Amino acid sequence: MQNTALSDCPLFSGMDEESLDQFISGTVSEVRTFQKGEYVVRQGDNISFLYLLTEGIVRTGMITAEGNLVEIEFIEAVRPLASAFLFSDHHRFPVDVIAMEKSVVFLIPKSLLLKEMMLNETLLRNFLRLNSNMTVFLSGKLKMLSIKSLRAKLSLYILENTSYEKNSFMLKRTQTQLAEYFGVQRPSLARTIGEMINEGVISLYKRELKVLNREKLERY
Repeated sequence: MQNTALSDCPLFSGMDEESLDQFISGTVSEVRTFQKGEYVVRQGDNISFLYLLTEGIVRTGMITAEGNLVEIEFIEAVRPLASAFLFSDHHRFPVDVIAMEKSVVFLIPKSLLLKEMMLNETLLRNFLRLNSNMTVFLSGKLKMLSIKSLRAKLSLYILENTSYEKNSFMLKRTQTQLAEYFGVQRPSLARTIGEMINEGVISLYKRELKVLNREKLERY
């Protein structure tokens, strides 16, 4: 892993190459490689390391009380995993983390990370900002999950990924993965998408979703 790639990680924003090299060489205790479909961690596992995804893509999700899989997000390298829970009283992974392709993770003991943050104000500031942004993201996710109507959830998702200037986007998720993201069954999602297409609100060709009637989406 080149430091030029690591420097793209928000945790290392503003750090010079020498400082970043010293941090990596002095803190990484283990490097693990995961193949597509393998669990990086499981929900409830103890967090004693900062997991730094340096290559690949993973997805995070959790099982609800009803037994449904709810996808939280896709995470692309280079990003830390569940950093907000590292120093919590209940320091366990809140989600399953599954590799979507071959992925590489650096393990950094939290004691070493804490020591480095006490010596490096930039690293500490980045860590705090990263966790604050995660709180904002999770608040938005909770807002979406609290909406009972699937049509309203889907409309919110589409509106957040488009604008008046850019009225289309490529779906990164399959319909099965998108259903898991919303915490619903795939047939329900497919039916709702079909209804919105028939009503002329959206169009979907391959994986390109285009907004045809933004005002109606906002009403939903």
